Amino acid sequence: MRDLTQGSIPGHIVRMAAPMAAGMLFQTAYYFVDLYFVARLGDAAVAGVGTAGNLQFLIMAVTQVLSVGTMVMVSHAAGRKDAAHGTLVYNQSLTLSAITGLLTLALGYTAGFAWVDAIAASPETARLGRSYLAWFLPALALQFPLASMMATLRATGIARPTMVIQMATVGINAVLAPILITGWGTGRPMGVAGAAFASVCAILIAIGLALVYFARLEHFVRFDASRLRPHLATWRRMFAIGVPAGLEFGLMFVSMAVVYFIIRDFGPAAQAGYGVGSRVMQGVLLPGMAIAFAAAPIAGQNIGANRPDRARETFFAAIKLGSVVMITLSVLCHLRPEWLVHWFSSDPAVLAVAAAFLATISMNFLASSIVFTCSGMFQALGNTTPTVVSSLVRLGGFVPPALWAARQPGFTLQRLWYISVAATTLHAIVAVGMLRREALRRSELHLMDAVAPSPAA
Repeated sequence: MRDLTQGSIPGHIVRMAAPMAAGMLFQTAYYFVDLYFVARLGDAAVAGVGTAGNLQFLIMAVTQVLSVGTMVMVSHAAGRKDAAHGTLVYNQSLTLSAITGLLTLALGYTAGFAWVDAIAASPETARLGRSYLAWFLPALALQFPLASMMATLRATGIARPTMVIQMATVGINAVLAPILITGWGTGRPMGVAGAAFASVCAILIAIGLALVYFARLEHFVRFDASRLRPHLATWRRMFAIGVPAGLEFGLMFVSMAVVYFIIRDFGPAAQAGYGVGSRVMQGVLLPGMAIAFAAAPIAGQNIGANRPDRARETFFAAIKLGSVVMITLSVLCHLRPEWLVHWFSSDPAVLAVAAAFLATISMNFLASSIVFTCSGMFQALGNTTPTVVSSLVRLGGFVPPALWAARQPGFTLQRLWYISVAATTLHAIVAVGMLRREALRRSELHLMDAVAPSPAA
């Protein structure tokens, strides 16, 4: 464990964010490798993987419940130097990860294929999407135990092992994906199913590496089979913190589903272009996400140690660092989006959609970074409900206008992207306002505690 209640706040953010960003970059490269080789199979394959892969946002919503609840509770325990409670939370998180993983497999193999059929732009896109999903579901189920372990490490101030694990798995995926997709050396091409199976193998190895790290090097928390039995009080607290954060990602899934639904009338090339552009956008947003993810455990440990001044300093330092980084990336994507998307398709129609999407959506990178930071601070405070409220505002500012605009004569995809930019800007404004209100409320409560007479008096 690393004590984040002492030392330079900006230093802690940079020290944690740098390996997190590198790890996330490698994780994104993991998807880019798949996308690069899948793109060689045609637009329908890219669109099919995109429609099936959209379900990953729904799984991410559930993993956020587990990840955020674990990170907050373990970081507070670390701030109090309470190793026993941290160990309890970690083991309860592993129990929940096993349950949610099994549920993912059960629901995915029963309802997932119907979802792909509903949003696919063509029968061929639907067929390839189903093929990809059938092999990809185990990878989605394995995300849960990995999320538990990575969240625990992050809560204790440890970031480098996650980077090392992700680098290793990306390397494995980069080797396996082309072999399994194209059949190089095996003579048995699996197509899109090969990309999914490569992901399963890589995540299995990531879990193995994480288990080795916990067994040999992690000392603040440890695996304890006697603490795997369900502890309902711990579950209730984890759900109270994690469910709102999960709903935030669930709303992102709804938003993306609406986009796929609207643009399906534009054909597979449009869905493929949006799939490429959105994947690149996720990669570009990683530095802002890494800074926010680093700020959350730093603020969490300081709140656990009753150091609200340092938690406040963490927020402002994260905002400053994130703003500089995201403004720079926003300018790059707005001026030269074609540099970032041309790797993933040779179809001019696909590239035109992807480049136009990235150039427009880059206008809200700064707002997105602010949203991430506010979300991280709400997590540190142990009150993630405001993140759902602000996300609902964004959804309300995007979905009704988007559906209305799609029915108007002369509708273009560019209008859809502008509506998204406006909704994200509104999201950032509401998130900052709600965080300020929460900080003032807690300051007032702290002041009341300080001046209240003791029972003895």
